[in-house]
Amino acid sequence: MDQVFGGKGWLKWLFAAWVLAAAWMLWSKWGAIGWFALGDTDDNLRFAEVRDWLRGQGWYDLRQYHLDPPGGASIHWSRLVDLPIAGIILIVRPFWGTIIADKAAVAVAPLLPLALAMLGMALTARRLVSPGAWVAAVAMMLCGESALLMWMPLRIDHHGWQLAFLALTLAGVADPRRLRGGVTTGLATAASLTIGLEMLPYFGIAAAALVLRWVADPGDARRLAGYGISLAAGAGLGFAGFASWDNAAAVCDALSPVWLSDALVGGALVVGLALARVGDWRARLALALAAGAVLAGFHATQWPQCLGRPENVSPELNRIWLSHVREARPIYLHPWRTGVQIAALPLVGLIGALWATWRSRGTARFPAWACALFFAAASSALLLWQMRAAPAAQLLAAPGAMAITWYSLIYFRSREGRRLSAVLLVPAVFLLASGVAARLLVQSLPPAAPTRKADLRPGVPDRSRFCSTLPSLRPIARLPAATFLTLVDFGPRLVATTHHSAIAGPYHRNGAAILDVQHAFRGSEAVAHDVVRRHGVQWVLICPGMGESTIYATEAKQGFYMMLANGRAPGWLSPVALPTRNPLRLWKVIG
Repeated sequence: MDQVFGGKGWLKWLFAAWVLAAAWMLWSKWGAIGWFALGDTDDNLRFAEVRDWLRGQGWYDLRQYHLDPPGGASIHWSRLVDLPIAGIILIVRPFWGTIIADKAAVAVAPLLPLALAMLGMALTARRLVSPGAWVAAVAMMLCGESALLMWMPLRIDHHGWQLAFLALTLAGVADPRRLRGGVTTGLATAASLTIGLEMLPYFGIAAAALVLRWVADPGDARRLAGYGISLAAGAGLGFAGFASWDNAAAVCDALSPVWLSDALVGGALVVGLALARVGDWRARLALALAAGAVLAGFHATQWPQCLGRPENVSPELNRIWLSHVREARPIYLHPWRTGVQIAALPLVGLIGALWATWRSRGTARFPAWACALFFAAASSALLLWQMRAAPAAQLLAAPGAMAITWYSLIYFRSREGRRLSAVLLVPAVFLLASGVAARLLVQSLPPAAPTRKADLRPGVPDRSRFCSTLPSLRPIARLPAATFLTLVDFGPRLVATTHHSAIAGPYHRNGAAILDVQHAFRGSEAVAHDVVRRHGVQWVLICPGMGESTIYATEAKQGFYMMLANGRAPGWLSPVALPTRNPLRLWKVIG
């Protein structure tokens, strides 16, 4: 395999693999692309942000004025991810019009970070194992269902790009050329931080790994210096070029003066470590610990408001909203079927990384494998904190899972008379190592019995999956522009596909607006009426059976939402008839 895929033309093979993967993904999502079925709230709002920018909203103004009007909702993102989406729209629109351009953008834009992630993983495999091993590593990465979903067409949010930069970070840590590896790691870290802070724990791991490599080997000073300089410079450029006006304040959930100053101080400290001429590893370790203490002390004293969770939400908002977000819950609180399918690849990858690290001891590849093991162990442990760690855990498991498959292939091919065994057993090893076997096993079991959603009347079919479709929203889009009281999770879809506004979307900076929606649907008619009057709401819109609505039905059975679901609207609302099969329910505010 090294002779076929590992030679000088390996990048051509990698490009061909990306084209095949992209073609399959486009084919599998073709129908959804045609219906502009942006399924996630963040994807919908990202599109709305790009559309508003192309219509004249300022580069540094990322407030979403169709949420919580008239002041708008503060969004903690940056424009970096908007660039490829907007670029595709601007290229396609003159030839095929706005509708085709929008669909092309949401279809193609997620495939660009996929290419970058495949390159990062391929470089990692070539540096850890063998020139042709990238084939197995990329295949493992593409078998991680949670990670792969971040690059599927329509998934235009920032998570795919952050995973891509994480893959490049791993490639930089594994790079035998020290200065290049440090610069790669620093720039990838800075780019990801410019996008958002979701990967901050992993980049902390990368920084610790580089420092520990220097502690073990002072020859890694060039890697450490390249990392520190590129991190500081990259973070500075990212802040200057992409931080919004809102992020120029000392906020904790984005690249703001808080994290920029940490990056600058941290970069200076690691450059200082790299310049230190200390022969004893114990002295280098003491210096590293002192540098870490200085950085921690700087952060704690200068930014004490950022010592807790970056969302910084109120206890009430956490209790009635954030704690219900599925991805914010640990893996053991999810159904066991979900947990097995998510954890299979990270577990195998951790075992494989441990074995490969042990196998490489005494060789030049040992430090790189030790870092890969560090990444795999930490990312797997983070699943016990939040399920949102699943894509990164599967991505970082690919090297270890690849090692098991690759060395199995070498073992069977090297044994006389076992070539047939290799043909039969290596695919089986691949299915086990990639987690595909576990996924197929779970999916082959009888499905769990469905439970009737609490806000649906007996005998009424659940059509909530159609609420966000363009046909269902078409009657809503024909209404004059207005502000709606609707579910928090439905706000971004309403904003992205119509000219209407909503009180809130699921974005933590807008806690007051989210609480207003929660209080309205959980509380009495009087509470809801007060929210409607304060926000100038003209329409009330619900989707029976939607995930958020079932929470109201379970926790506030006598609340305003359940009044509407049961057909008991107050006198200040007038029901509006929608087409027979339309699952949405609409009322006009008349008093």
